[in-house]
Amino acid sequence: MNSTIFALASAPGRAGVAVVRLSGPDAGSMAGALGGPLPPPRQAVLRRLTREGAEIDHALLLWFAAPHSFTGEDVAEFHVHGGRAVREALFSALLALGARPAEPGEFSRRAVENGKLDLTQAEAIADLVDAETPAQLRQALRQHDGVLADLYEGWRAALIVALGRAEAAIDFSDDGVGDAEFSAARGAAQKISEEIQEHMDDAGRGESLREGLRLTILGPPNAGKSSLINALARRDVAIVSDTPGTTRDVVEARLNLGGYLLQVADTAGVRQTRDAIEAEGVRRALSHAAGGMTLLLLDGSLADPRAGLPADLPQPDLVVWNKSDLGGAREGISISLKTGEGLFMLQQLLQQKVQQRLENRGDAPLLTRPRHRHALNQALAHLLHGQNATADQPELLAEDLRLAMRAIGRITGRVDVEELLDFVFRDFCIGK
Repeated sequence: MNSTIFALASAPGRAGVAVVRLSGPDAGSMAGALGGPLPPPRQAVLRRLTREGAEIDHALLLWFAAPHSFTGEDVAEFHVHGGRAVREALFSALLALGARPAEPGEFSRRAVENGKLDLTQAEAIADLVDAETPAQLRQALRQHDGVLADLYEGWRAALIVALGRAEAAIDFSDDGVGDAEFSAARGAAQKISEEIQEHMDDAGRGESLREGLRLTILGPPNAGKSSLINALARRDVAIVSDTPGTTRDVVEARLNLGGYLLQVADTAGVRQTRDAIEAEGVRRALSHAAGGMTLLLLDGSLADPRAGLPADLPQPDLVVWNKSDLGGAREGISISLKTGEGLFMLQQLLQQKVQQRLENRGDAPLLTRPRHRHALNQALAHLLHGQNATADQPELLAEDLRLAMRAIGRITGRVDVEELLDFVFRDFCIGK
């Protein structure tokens, strides 16, 4: 925290403008050494950047004095021309002045450590950078606005009150008020545990929305699975061949379907086989289908399209009949991957099913990360355990309330969570 760091805050590569961010105790003196007197805060001024008489660039310089900056420290931004030579010259100058390159996520980490953001808001920044669809953008913006933190902090605040009552039950057990305080504390624990359970019973919608909902295409060999994923992706994702068993592994493509991210997987043809490699492909196909949605693609031109399918094939979310051009039309969704017939209708139906699966039912924020779910599971376990305490065991209830409060606090960072910071910020881009 005592060092001054810098990083490219815009995309790498050749561009019209590159933004280089500088943060730390010496940001002001370094910016002044390169561009002259600091401008008024939050005002962009055109300056000639130089180092030891050598010109670097004509650039815009912005100044953000602590604590009114993203990191809570003194921050300077240089908006320079986006050529590689300009960027490298500025980086060299900053290194010579004593700054060091930032680690991934270090700007956001400093913002958390200086109280400018909580951990859920910092994670939302990473989600905003990675957002590929409007639905992902909406969820990230809501989380960045603090709706998820408000929910968790509300539970933590309620647990603090409940813990106070449990402690009162211990301190005033002989004064006639201990039983009432204990009952109130246990009632609060029950109410909060019910709310946490309801929040977690979301079928993983928030996580699927952020990471992309998985759609696994299953079906027997030569049903047209590889052709279907190519048609949905509108590019050659998988190899198409008349030879049965061409696809041996899981092949994936990412699609924006109606504003939602869908990860579509082409899998090996599902059938009984003695070939060890093909059998492994079938095993991987069924394993991949264990999460998300499944689409069963069948050759409608065959007399028995389901012949040879294993008995443990999971119940599909959608059954599609291919080869309608060969007389393979059946009741339900029939398509022809050769002529394109029915593909638009299939895409519309898929979009509806994805939207139904991922849309938020109500105004409550969605749980977005496995880290949050793990902490809430811990909190819920402590609360349920605490509810088993009896009136003559207020110490047990108090300890469980304290542990539940700490588990929830680890989500937002309202407790000592130094061990979490490396994990949270390891996948951030450098300039954040």
